[in-house]
Amino acid sequence: MHKEYAVVSANIPGFSVPAPSSVSLDRAKQPLFRGPHRIASIAVATLMTLLITALSARLLSPRVAEVKTATASPAKLSTEEKKLGVRGFIVPHHRINVNSKVTGRVAWIGVEKGDRVDQGQVLVRLEDDEFRAQVQQAEGALANAQAFLQQLSAGPLPEEVQRAEHGVEQARVSMENDQIALERTTKLVNEGVLPREALDNMRAKFAGSREQVEYLEQSLHLIKRGAREEEIARARGSVLQAEGQLALAQSQQEATVIRAPISGTILERTAEKGELVTAQFASGAEDGPQGSVVAIADLSDLRVSIDIPQAQLEQLALKKKARISVDAFPGRSYLGRIVEIAPEADSQKATVTIRVQILRPDSRLRPQMNCTVNFPGDAPDAKPSAPESVLIPPSAIFERNQRIWVASAVMGTAHLREVHVVRQSPEGAYVAGLPAGESVVVTNPQNLQEGDKIRELH
Repeated sequence: MHKEYAVVSANIPGFSVPAPSSVSLDRAKQPLFRGPHRIASIAVATLMTLLITALSARLLSPRVAEVKTATASPAKLSTEEKKLGVRGFIVPHHRINVNSKVTGRVAWIGVEKGDRVDQGQVLVRLEDDEFRAQVQQAEGALANAQAFLQQLSAGPLPEEVQRAEHGVEQARVSMENDQIALERTTKLVNEGVLPREALDNMRAKFAGSREQVEYLEQSLHLIKRGAREEEIARARGSVLQAEGQLALAQSQQEATVIRAPISGTILERTAEKGELVTAQFASGAEDGPQGSVVAIADLSDLRVSIDIPQAQLEQLALKKKARISVDAFPGRSYLGRIVEIAPEADSQKATVTIRVQILRPDSRLRPQMNCTVNFPGDAPDAKPSAPESVLIPPSAIFERNQRIWVASAVMGTAHLREVHVVRQSPEGAYVAGLPAGESVVVTNPQNLQEGDKIRELH
């Protein structure tokens, strides 16, 4: 009895098993497939099957790159930079509480906290009905004083002189008539026709007429002469007084419009529409008068206020450079310099207050932010707003699409990270954008893609 077995050869790269298309076996003539020989044949077939499976898995599995890695170490401050570091907080160089010059109620307020304003911009308007009435009253008083001064300076009118002369002429005619009557009465009294009393009355009347003539003649003289210098000077003084009253009233009316004294940012808004603001006193009550309306500061001129122990004061001087790190932005630092050292120390705290100017502040910084000021001396590589960097080997850096990258090794997978080279040094490259402690690929990282499987060689 004969049976035929078909054996199919497996086409595996690098491995081949030649096999005939068919093998004819006669059990009677092939005793190898009986007993122990059959068991050995089955073992050989099983071994070949496992070998074929392993080779197929190796060829079909994803490529795993073997790479060397290095750890990104944090950039260390130099010994000089570590010498003195002090905690402080940011303050504006000039903070202005904008008050009102007059007492009034807020009719309109046009800014909010955080708004950027320009010098002269209208911030608040107060009710001004009362102040406009005072201006009108002062304008009337000034017009009256000016008219009186003009009248004195211009001299008498021709009509006034003519009227005074006419009065004098009439008084003289009346005096002459009284004089004639006095002479007649004197003669009659002497002749005994009239009593002595009639003569006395006539004499009194004549004296009155003569005094009237003298008074009118003096008035005519004064009219023709005009006003005296003293009267004109007094009238001019009245005009100046009226002008001052008008200027005061106008100033108070203009003060109802409150403008920004400088260009800056609104830090506080302490008044609301309808509230009373005052120039004399402020109240702590909830609805009491407010002493100010807004607080404004120029945030382009910021400084750090720090208290230096007196024992360390000799290490510092005006214009000394400093590096400022803000708690809110641990990845950034700013260049500064000392611009003010208090002339008086604090005996209770044994410190001296120092102001450090931030040379190039940006929009991230806010007053009252906590920060640390380090004094590295004249460090040439101190740069404003430089991000914190880590030190890695230069071979870990590669360029792709005009951008700088490194490949991080995370749990057997490559992850591409874009970085910024801060500076090169003999120790390696200082880069920003990579956390300290990260493992980076240093062998041909440019050949890797995001998500490639890698195996780190130790």
